[in-house]
Amino acid sequence: MKVPVRKQPSWFQVLLILPGVAALVVTFLFPLLWLARTSIQPTTGHTLSLHAYARLFEDSFYWWVIGRTIFIGLLCVVITVPMAFPVALFLARSQSRWRGTLTALAIAPLLTSTVIRTYGWMVILGRHGLINTTLVWAGILAQPTRLDNGPFATVVALVEILLPYGIISILSHLSRLDTELEQAASLLGARRLQVFWRVLLPLSVPGLMTASLLVFVLAISSLVTPQLMGGGRVFVLATEIFNQTTIALDWPFAGALSITLLGFFGIFVALYQRILQRVESQS
Repeated sequence: MKVPVRKQPSWFQVLLILPGVAALVVTFLFPLLWLARTSIQPTTGHTLSLHAYARLFEDSFYWWVIGRTIFIGLLCVVITVPMAFPVALFLARSQSRWRGTLTALAIAPLLTSTVIRTYGWMVILGRHGLINTTLVWAGILAQPTRLDNGPFATVVALVEILLPYGIISILSHLSRLDTELEQAASLLGARRLQVFWRVLLPLSVPGLMTASLLVFVLAISSLVTPQLMGGGRVFVLATEIFNQTTIALDWPFAGALSITLLGFFGIFVALYQRILQRVESQS
């Protein structure tokens, strides 16, 4: 039996990837290194210092901000992924001639700016918005209540904004699954609920994990939605970075916050890879 020999990449292949690598270095690596250098640059003097990181981790307020950022991200995952899964499953299993149109409608919100969609939720959840007006008209509320300018409005808007990403991630995985396993389970006497819980759902775990990671990363890095829907009362890492760069003009501290946020990205991506490897090894 011949052992396959791994071929070395040719010079032509190296030349093909050079433009992409160069663009990645210029647009990502250099700015990241500059950001890291800025985070250890003191506001006065020329000596490098970890003062910004010390201030970040010694102040209980920023621990609270970090906790709220992670909580909002996890809450968006818990709400968005279960909502996206039935839609993705329907689109993946649909035999209708309208499947392409329905898929386009499911991801059509991505064609609209996040700012516009956020302002739309501000109108819907406002004190005199659609929901309050309907509840008062139905007699459920005696007077309008505040639904916007808080964590509730922020999570609602984020879930709607991130839902298409969850649908795409799960749909791309479900479309590759072989339906013969589900048919075999049905022929062996399994009911539809049993097929779902014991066959389809375990096979869908990688897609669900990908959707969870994508939704979480986008949620904790979102700036526009917490800034507008929170009304200045929802403090997350992204809004604090914005405030430090535009109001306080404290670039070293903003850099420390940014590196911390990037660190959370790395931690959760590493956890995702570790869990995914275990799932694939057990399947």
